[in-house]
Amino acid sequence: MVTGGAGYIGSFTCKALAQAGFQPVVYDNLSRGHRWAVKWGPLVEKDLEDRVALLTAFETYRPVAVLHFAAYAYVGESMTAPELYYRNNLVNSLTLLDCMREAGVDKIVFSSTCATYGVPQCVPIPDDHPQNPINPYGESKRAIEQALRWYGEAHDLKWAALRYFNAAGGDPDGELGEAHAPETHLIPLAIEAALGRRSHVDIFGEDYDTPDGTAVRDYIHVTDLAAAHVRALDHLLGASGESRAFNLGTGSGYSVRQVLDAVEAASGARNIGRSAPRRPGDPPALVADAAAAAHILGWAPKHSGLAEIVGTALDWHRSRADR
Repeated sequence: MVTGGAGYIGSFTCKALAQAGFQPVVYDNLSRGHRWAVKWGPLVEKDLEDRVALLTAFETYRPVAVLHFAAYAYVGESMTAPELYYRNNLVNSLTLLDCMREAGVDKIVFSSTCATYGVPQCVPIPDDHPQNPINPYGESKRAIEQALRWYGEAHDLKWAALRYFNAAGGDPDGELGEAHAPETHLIPLAIEAALGRRSHVDIFGEDYDTPDGTAVRDYIHVTDLAAAHVRALDHLLGASGESRAFNLGTGSGYSVRQVLDAVEAASGARNIGRSAPRRPGDPPALVADAAAAAHILGWAPKHSGLAEIVGTALDWHRSRADR
């Protein structure tokens, strides 16, 4: 069962699951996902807060595990409406865990985030780095990770928490891509500016202690993220799969300016960026140490070079010109 499987990363993971021989069942209320993204299995269009619907879905499909993506994920929104994030991300996740217990489903792969770390003490960030989130979004995800640990201790739940860095890119087959409303991520915003669908993209700060003064982030192709979820599921289904958290990133970062340069090179556009003040709480660099995922899951990113990420994303956005 894939909660939030109609969203960006969830839909890519459904495709990867199907290719690996699993049958994904999407559980999604479509408030922020897309019906067109559900292509590889049935859709249960219900809310996570609906215990009856959850238990009915478990009884109907009898899943071997849950992959849990369903969450709100806008940092800015979480700062102005924290109640939405605690209710949807945390409370609904506890409902899911309780329904899993009742249905006898004891394995879950959880979509977490590097936002649980807050401002890092060191870069690259290891997965045993202290977690000190600086916004309700990151707090809600950390709280779920803590619940997973204690459900594991008390109820023998097997879990993997996958802490993403910056998901990006489009499906090389053209079937899926990033479509948020509103859009807040740098690469799709830059592509929209390059395609003339917005006037510019803001560069929030050009005076960071980085090689070109703009913030550095670890971008990972969404197909690589999807592959990591399948690896994590296989890990939990194995006899000795330990429960733990894993960072998912490439171990290297690209600056905002490098991303804009790559979009301009791929699209032929020029001068799509506009200088803007720093945003409070934005650290200079966020880069993953993903050694544990490599060692334990046997996972490594294969499609996360900046040119490939930007190229596949640009192809996706161009294909949606008439939508």
